[in-house]
Amino acid sequence: MDNGEPQESSPAQTLIAQDIDAYLQQHLHKSLLRFITCGSVDDGKSTLIGRLLYDSKMIYEDQLAVLEADSKRVGTQGQNLDFALLVDGLAAEREQGITIDVAYRFFSTERRKFIVADTPGHEQYTRNMVTGASTADLAVILIDARKGVLTQTRRHSFLAHLIGIRHVVVAINKMDLVDFDQGRFAAIVSDYRRCADGIGITDFLAMPISALAGDNISTRSTHTPWYNGPSLIEHLESVAVDIDAAQTLPFRMPVQWVNRPDADFRGFSGLISTGSVAPDDKLRVLPSGLTSRISRIVGPEGDVSQALAGESVTICLKDEVDCSRGDVLCAADAPPQVADQFEATLVWMAEEALLAGRPYWLKIATQTVSATVQPPKYQINVNTMERLAARTLTMNAIGVCNLATDRPIVFESYEVNHDLGGFILIDKLTNATVAAGMLHFALRRSQNVHWQALDIGREARATMKNQRPAVLWFTGLSGAGKSTIANLVDKKLHRMNRHTFLLDGDNIRHGLSRDLGFADADRVENIRRVGEVARLMTDAGIIVITAFISPFSAERQMVRDMMLPGEFIEIYIDTPLAEAERRDVKGLYKKARSGQLANFTGIASSYEPPVAPDVHIDTTKMTAEEAATLIIDQLIGPL
Repeated sequence: MDNGEPQESSPAQTLIAQDIDAYLQQHLHKSLLRFITCGSVDDGKSTLIGRLLYDSKMIYEDQLAVLEADSKRVGTQGQNLDFALLVDGLAAEREQGITIDVAYRFFSTERRKFIVADTPGHEQYTRNMVTGASTADLAVILIDARKGVLTQTRRHSFLAHLIGIRHVVVAINKMDLVDFDQGRFAAIVSDYRRCADGIGITDFLAMPISALAGDNISTRSTHTPWYNGPSLIEHLESVAVDIDAAQTLPFRMPVQWVNRPDADFRGFSGLISTGSVAPDDKLRVLPSGLTSRISRIVGPEGDVSQALAGESVTICLKDEVDCSRGDVLCAADAPPQVADQFEATLVWMAEEALLAGRPYWLKIATQTVSATVQPPKYQINVNTMERLAARTLTMNAIGVCNLATDRPIVFESYEVNHDLGGFILIDKLTNATVAAGMLHFALRRSQNVHWQALDIGREARATMKNQRPAVLWFTGLSGAGKSTIANLVDKKLHRMNRHTFLLDGDNIRHGLSRDLGFADADRVENIRRVGEVARLMTDAGIIVITAFISPFSAERQMVRDMMLPGEFIEIYIDTPLAEAERRDVKGLYKKARSGQLANFTGIASSYEPPVAPDVHIDTTKMTAEEAATLIIDQLIGPL
């Protein structure tokens, strides 16, 4: 009877509690292997994962009951268990019998913990496969013993190699359907070896399996006495995890945040990417290059005498050096590189194609910078490994490009360090991830071209002109009246003894941008060039007036970001399309309507009007002269 007093545990209860604690401690310290299954459609990837979960006793009774019911209702194995249904969670996948998304599953054995990603086989889901492979240590590439090496086999092998997966298992599945024929197995291995040599895969383990029947999955099968290798589980339990190799490399830790709970403690927190570190080690802070020694290392349970790759710690330095989020702590005598221009491989993931010259956010480790991508050097045909000419990259395409960041970043080749070599590109307007990338090397010009400091600065030049430099950016549809109003503003400012210069869209096309067309990528590059010219003119203390359609808000924001705060003034010349088309003094709308003029803004190409322009001119409510006067009245104070 419980009288409210604490009850003493019986010896049996104490023993059980100790066993549970010992089990949890053992489980906690098991190593973790992340791997993916990939290959062609219907090669048995989902079935294999289901079998792994079943054999490792990772299916609860209620899940098993649901699996039995689902197998009878929508399964493909008659009255037998359809293990694929454990992974194919999407209704669309169950109906089609294919995997269209990345499904992650956890399971554990006595020796190791595992996270497996079941990746789709269809070419249109290449980006999903890359997502699943990005954190994997090992790839299990399945091949149907009846079909042999297929296009998707080559594609996924290439992608796994591209992502940097070092351990490859070639699991030749459904051997029970070819009577476990050793000759068939040997022929497929020979075909795959030729494929691997062309891709650059130098080592792989081939094994005959039947995912459905369980042959060579958790134990070695009696149906393949001619196979002397390990079962799949045995190999997964023993293969070296990449984190072990990472600990032998020079120390790198991207700083995630500056930990300062009080005035007496200042540390730099982050996840150690590679190497090991101990108190009194000399570190370098990049990109600044400042050095100091470690005073203490704080882990989750307190101070530690050593920290290794894969551990999250807080490092305190003996000196008050400038260090913040995005910086990288590294071994002082073996630092990574710092650069702002690179060659990289891009896997394009967005439905909208790459726009060369458009600024995207580039996130690499804890660093986030603005980056622009040049037109691809080539696109890779992942089926044939052929290099193809390309002006852009569309969804699921893979290409090699040069890119530039707005400031130097700390990096290493992706081949050496995935954390400091792998990155994503993010659309600045939608915040959607549009690409995943892998840095190859820094371009030589990024190391040899340096900014030259000038003795006479922009402030001195502006003071001499008795004005504040600015960019008056007129944007609107063709025929809206941009050039007319901009020219009137230019004349009024000139009469007021202001130093101005008018950059007109048509005039620029005769010289600076005469090599560009009117495709979206060309429009982006045109505005980038104009923005750079305008920035140089503001350095000279000039008030720059520009008249460009500049249809994309991202590029207008790009130019704004080039200027000092308050110097970019966006003026929206708002004219309805019907009115602009009625004016059509150049006859451009007529040509566009008849199909003689491609990519014309407002007809075949979109215009993104400013959401919150600095000045909004409605030309249906005022004349050009009135608009120019209004602009001067609003701006003369700041200028």
